[in-house]
Amino acid sequence: MTERRERAALAAVVFATLFAQVLLYPGIPDLVDALGASANMDASTWFLGAEFAAFVAFAGVWGAVSDRTGRRVPYITAGAVGGAICYAVLAATAGALSLPALVALRVLQGALTVGAFSLAITMLADLSSERGKNMGAAGLAIGLGTALGAPVGGQLTDMNPVLPLWAGALSLGLVGVLALFVTDRAPDRAASALDALRTLRRRPALAVPYTFGFVDRFTAGFFALVGTYYFRDAFGLDGAATGLTLALFFAPFALLQYPFGRLSDRIGRTLPIAGGSALYGVVVAAVGLVPALLYARVGMVAVGVLGALMAPATMALVADLTRGNERGVGMAGFNAAGSLGFLVGIVGGSYVADEYGYEEAFLAAGGAELLLAAVALPALLKLDR
Repeated sequence: MTERRERAALAAVVFATLFAQVLLYPGIPDLVDALGASANMDASTWFLGAEFAAFVAFAGVWGAVSDRTGRRVPYITAGAVGGAICYAVLAATAGALSLPALVALRVLQGALTVGAFSLAITMLADLSSERGKNMGAAGLAIGLGTALGAPVGGQLTDMNPVLPLWAGALSLGLVGVLALFVTDRAPDRAASALDALRTLRRRPALAVPYTFGFVDRFTAGFFALVGTYYFRDAFGLDGAATGLTLALFFAPFALLQYPFGRLSDRIGRTLPIAGGSALYGVVVAAVGLVPALLYARVGMVAVGVLGALMAPATMALVADLTRGNERGVGMAGFNAAGSLGFLVGIVGGSYVADEYGYEEAFLAAGGAELLLAAVALPALLKLDR
């Protein structure tokens, strides 16, 4: 494969992972009910949160093993195909499993899927020195997966709540096979898996992009659960309309990442990250406070644009700060931080919405975004200098 085709193939793996994931979001109450659990926010929180807890726990493991063995492709294929099998098992056993069994299967699926996701992004970072461009391709894939997953998932849910699981299984299975045709460009082996993990301690500057990665994915997790329930309850939307509303965030988030990533190669990482973070939390809070659906949808578009400005520059900064034989762990740490943000967005947002209401949940989410960005911003500016 040429470099351009390899970039497209690896982006397809990233796309499929997010597409399969987001297919479930618009109809999550209906899906959880169809699988045999109670159709309430608590059960939905467990079902969504289990996957991201596994992402946090296993992203670093995949990265360390990859850096140690000097291979990436076999693990990408194993993670994608294994995740596809788990999606298919969930669909095939609908109504037959208890909530603890569903959660356990979701943990296994998350542990496998994160390997394909994280290492595909790492291979994009390995591809060439144009890291902003490569991370823009990763961001484009992430955004397209989420942008298309939301409306497609909503349409499939209205037909049958279990159909998104089958579609996710097919998507992951196909790209798992496609990955086998990509040249494995992993650099020389790290000294050991333990040495690879020490990367995170040797390079404390990685805490800066990790913090912004956490903030970025926190929003996605918040909208995936609380946003879904909010748009249904506050505006009476069905699964399809909810999916289209979520897509207003994910579409600009997808389409603008590649040009913004290339922009960061020219002007540096600091300005896109700092500029986006300055407004991000304010706009997130505003989505839950405006009185009409039209204004909320405009806010979703604004959140997507700001997220697209920050995301590729943040991923490229991780690649800038790591050497080739430690990049698997470095990128895995970034993905783990992002997954932790997604998990906190799901669990924290669900708790505040249940206890205090939707407006308070959106205010808390926006306030948390502003606080974390303010804490990390001085370190980002110091790193730039």
